[in-house]
Amino acid sequence: MAKPQKAEAREEIETEAADIQPEQSQIESLSKERDQNFEKYLRAQAELETARRRWRQEMDEYRKYQAMPLVRDLLPSLDNLRRAVDAAQTGATVESLRTGVEMVLRQIDDVLAKHDARPIPALGQPFDPNLHEAITQIPTADQPPMSVVLEAERGYQMHDRIVRPSKVGVAVPPAS
Repeated sequence: MAKPQKAEAREEIETEAADIQPEQSQIESLSKERDQNFEKYLRAQAELETARRRWRQEMDEYRKYQAMPLVRDLLPSLDNLRRAVDAAQTGATVESLRTGVEMVLRQIDDVLAKHDARPIPALGQPFDPNLHEAITQIPTADQPPMSVVLEAERGYQMHDRIVRPSKVGVAVPPAS
């Protein structure tokens, strides 16, 4: 009787093994899929880090050279200013020097305008602490109080930002 029990036990084990086989295959398949997905994840992470590094390098490069167009546009003005200095050393007239310097100023104003840097209106305007920096008070009855009557240094703005405020003298009523 031991033999039939052994045979039954063996048969039962084989039946259970046959029942487990599809589940075992499914486990192996899912394990393989998990490993592949993890490898894809690691590759995606590496690609993302590479893209971030490349983006940082491009931004650094952009920041490093962003002023180059402005510098290129200013070089002709600088050349003309040097010519004016050279002309002064060779005995040019005051009038010709003044004309040359005015030309250079116009060139520089044009370059600034090309790069969206515009002068801030000051003279005759009401004092605005957002646009003007008061450096002195000037007693006068000719202008309304708190109006700009002196522009010591021109201010500039670029789009909606102030590059430098105008340094101004502000009208105050004269002392009685």
